[in-house]
Amino acid sequence: MNGKAENSDKKAAIVGIVGRTNAGKSTLVNALVGEKVSIVSPVEQTTRNSVRGIVSDSRGQLVLIDTPGLHKAIGPLGKLLNGMARASSAATDILCVVFDASHAPQIEDEGWMARVAREKPDNCVFVLNQCDKSPVFETMYRDSWAANCASAGVEPKWLKVSAMAGDGLDTLLDCLFDMAEVGPALFDDDIVTDYPRKLAIADVVREKLLSRLFQEVPHEIGVAVKDIYESKDQWDVSVVIYVNKQSQKGMVIGKGGQNLKFARKAAEPELSEMFGLRVCLELWVKVEPNWVKNDRLLTEMGYKGSLV
Repeated sequence: MNGKAENSDKKAAIVGIVGRTNAGKSTLVNALVGEKVSIVSPVEQTTRNSVRGIVSDSRGQLVLIDTPGLHKAIGPLGKLLNGMARASSAATDILCVVFDASHAPQIEDEGWMARVAREKPDNCVFVLNQCDKSPVFETMYRDSWAANCASAGVEPKWLKVSAMAGDGLDTLLDCLFDMAEVGPALFDDDIVTDYPRKLAIADVVREKLLSRLFQEVPHEIGVAVKDIYESKDQWDVSVVIYVNKQSQKGMVIGKGGQNLKFARKAAEPELSEMFGLRVCLELWVKVEPNWVKNDRLLTEMGYKGSLV
């Protein structure tokens, strides 16, 4: 990180992008940054780590923390992800709560409203996402806030956007910069994310697998980058995909290895563009019962502690 205070009028803020799982948080972060920094999938719990996307322009810098979606926790990994989301939101200057306005408010949406009412009523913006769809439940969200959180004594800023279509993003950025305080940037202007490369590679591989796997398997897999062998113009990357049961191994591999082949062929060009050199993947599937309770593996995947 490099502090920059060349222009004393420039602003800086850490913005927590939070909300219910599948509200479109990762799509919103990618759209605001202008590049893909978070994986996107219709499968719940796609985002498992707090990913930082960085927006820098003439007004200053916004560091966007894309957090795991809050959901009804099932099992140790679910509880861990919910804890990460809450912890990430606490360490921010501005809270950006994303709601899927194409669906009526859920209990998790109301939970975020209650949290805002308690902790950050003056530094929060409510983003009604997917407003290009029909119907839009804006009135229900506003009524829910009025009915349950009026004691906060303030009315949050409400903005309507469509992260997928690109609608309302400039207005959202204007709002966030207006709320930011004058201060030095945390990163160089040309950096769009400080996400560790091992986690970024693992996320892209997992995203491609999620597009091929259904039912319970997506929540049962963990992806870890074991080694990156670097040469001048190529990285050879060894990746292990963990599953809990022997029966899941064949499902992940696919008939004739088709799922792994698809993931490799889909991920390699994306990673090559991301890192600016050729990336070649070697994918392995390993059965590791209860890997979600293995602190060493959870740390290696970035869910606990520090990545080594």
